[in-house]
Amino acid sequence: MDKLIEALQILRKYGNPSHPTVCEHDVLMIHPDIDPDKVSDDDKIKLKDLGFIVFTEYGMKTFQSFRYGSA
Repeated sequence: MDKLIEALQILRKYGNPSHPTVCEHDVLMIHPDIDPDKVSDDDKIKLKDLGFIVFTEYGMKTFQSFRYGSA
């Protein structure tokens, strides 16, 4: 759980949406208000180490993790 909390603390620097996550089909998705293009390269590297990748679908980029998701 410590790695998930660390990842969420990094993401918190870039926004604080009222409903920050969605979990479905074994993937945890971060709200698209946290724009991966605005996240620093250093933070993206750290997020990748913590299990989050940038995923693009229908032209929308989001951070997603298959490490923490479960449905």
